[in-house]
Amino acid sequence: MDEVKNKKILLVDDEPELLEMLENALFKEGFYHLYTAGSCREGLKTAREQKVALMILDVGLPDGNGFALFEDFRKFSDAPVIFLTARGEAEDRLQGLGMGADDYIVKPFLTKELILRMTAILKRTYRTQLPMEELIFSDRVIRFDTASVCIGKKEVSLTAKEFILLKKLYENKNRIVTNDALCLAAWGDGYYGYENTLMVHIRRLREKIETEPSCPKRLLTAKGLGYKLVVKDESNNF
Repeated sequence: MDEVKNKKILLVDDEPELLEMLENALFKEGFYHLYTAGSCREGLKTAREQKVALMILDVGLPDGNGFALFEDFRKFSDAPVIFLTARGEAEDRLQGLGMGADDYIVKPFLTKELILRMTAILKRTYRTQLPMEELIFSDRVIRFDTASVCIGKKEVSLTAKEFILLKKLYENKNRIVTNDALCLAAWGDGYYGYENTLMVHIRRLREKIETEPSCPKRLLTAKGLGYKLVVKDESNNF
């Protein structure tokens, strides 16, 4: 079975007809590990019990909103999330993306488009060739096999987006990776407009891998170009 299609997917929406339609469409595409929920409470319970790999989440739910559920979900999982909503206002879209969501789709939508987007996210997140070695940066160790950073006895998890960006930078270690290349790796072909979001993710990544995030020595900015992951001592003149 396709590794990506073998992942557990949770659909959270208060419209039973929509849930049934999506469930049937995904099943026909080979996604057999599907779970549904019609409320924040039910969605959170299922997400905890099943350890889902992707959540498709409606913003408007009867006992709360998807943004609140997203924050609760992030307390125990870094799995990608797609917001699915009837709201089309730019403010809602920016709020969802600013919180770290992987995509935002406005109803009504084409089922095929949703399937293509979620498949792309699953492939970027889970179908990756992981470096076999660890990276040791001063007082911390980056573990690619567990997508985490060890600081002494403390282990800090990387989010899905942070892991994708770090992997892309590592694949081009000691070289500048352009903003476009990083956005493409993290958000796919529709990456235009994500530059500010990229900066947010880079800042959060620095907070995890740098001893002094405000004065980075490993994840450097190439002004006007992109970023560079330094894994050996060298001159850093851009």
